[in-house]
Amino acid sequence: MGSTVKIAPTQVRVWFTERLEAAFSTLEVLNERGERVDDGPPQTAESNPDMLQVHLKPIGPGTYRVKWRVLSVDTHVTEGAFTFRVTGSP
Repeated sequence: MGSTVKIAPTQVRVWFTERLEAAFSTLEVLNERGERVDDGPPQTAESNPDMLQVHLKPIGPGTYRVKWRVLSVDTHVTEGAFTFRVTGSP
């Protein structure tokens, strides 16, 4: 299990060691039922091209799984997942 937070986040950000090709990268957030709660496509920030972020729909208490698959500018593909738990209401 990853982090536990009291207040539900409005976005998820994941940092990597290389600049990313956002058009070929994915970032999904799933609730305990496996339903996606991310809202819109993931994006990199112009000022921080090694970070991928996605906005979230309003979420409540529960455990969430973050899954990513990214392509870096040096053509390496990495993927992985982690979880976080929300204990309070938004």
